[in-house]
Amino acid sequence: MKKTIPYGHQWIDGSDIASVVRVLKGDWITQGPAVEQFEQAIARYCGVKYAVAFSSGTTALHAAYAAAGIGSGDEVITTPMTFAATANAIVYCGGKPVFADIQEDTLNISPEEIKKKITKRTKALAPVDFAGHPVELDKIRKIAKERGLLVIEDAAHALGSEYKGKKVGSFSDMTMFSFHPVKAITTGEGGMIVTNRKDLYERLKAFRNHGITKKSEKGAWYYEIEKPGNNYRICDLQCALGLSQFKKLDRFVKRRREIVRQYNLAFRNVPEITLPVEKSYAKSAYHIYPIRLRLELLKVGRREIFEALRKKGLGVQVHYIPVHLHPFYTKTFGYKKGDFPVAERYYERAMTLPLFPKMTSGEIHTVIKTVREVISRYRI
Repeated sequence: MKKTIPYGHQWIDGSDIASVVRVLKGDWITQGPAVEQFEQAIARYCGVKYAVAFSSGTTALHAAYAAAGIGSGDEVITTPMTFAATANAIVYCGGKPVFADIQEDTLNISPEEIKKKITKRTKALAPVDFAGHPVELDKIRKIAKERGLLVIEDAAHALGSEYKGKKVGSFSDMTMFSFHPVKAITTGEGGMIVTNRKDLYERLKAFRNHGITKKSEKGAWYYEIEKPGNNYRICDLQCALGLSQFKKLDRFVKRRREIVRQYNLAFRNVPEITLPVEKSYAKSAYHIYPIRLRLELLKVGRREIFEALRKKGLGVQVHYIPVHLHPFYTKTFGYKKGDFPVAERYYERAMTLPLFPKMTSGEIHTVIKTVREVISRYRI
């Protein structure tokens, strides 16, 4: 059976395994020192004061929306071009996700479209750094400041990315990173919120731990719950892995960008493919490599190309089905096809090619050769 080259994959080595084993042999496997050490490492990297680690990127988003005070009737503006968790976590808090269409080039949420969606009920903006390319943070922050809104940035794809020479994570009121195995670094499952605001930091910590707030002045055992939270804790085993992975983050990002350069060079003269862009203000960590098929130049549709590539051993994927088209969002909020034409047009042509730091030169060559062969077969 032909080995499939996945669209993304973790890179775990002996040093990662040894880091986890050391924690297993120690006194703390959860709620111990490795969690705070991991948080501090990411906070320093991003140039912020605080970081709170969670059991997943989704739980981190839920905590961020809760810390922002999102509740019944509140609206949060976000993009339809994201994994559903970005919007789902708003719903968990009782809020309404309000979508704004994306830019044609970066595939990120459009600041101009955001302005059109703001109402008296809008409480926060939740932009997403799609594929690792930072959103236009200056414009979005300006809109938020003028309207008194919080910015909760979903940077699940963007650990290691830069906006105007500064690391993503240092711009928004709260920024979420994900540590799923296909992301820049992994803790197995895991996520984190970074922030410069102490009040949000304290709320995030409490929400992660059942809503518990310690009151040491009343005794070492004493705590209070003013508002229920969840058990969204991450454990020391995961954070030991995260700390070890973090030491390789810059190398991983560099390797991703090297692969992208090879892809760009190989596909630049294939007219049936539109390549991802990188704007002058951005340095993308390239979580994924999303291409667009120019279907008007092909004899078949996206599905046939997708299945032909899969048959030849490329684990291509599609990121994402626009969130507003999922049954829950059509039935609950009345969204429908045609509401966000740029996002829908992208989705109909989208395909993600394999991209991860552990890719070998042979695998990169196979991806390039296979894509070119399949495209040429169906060229008009």
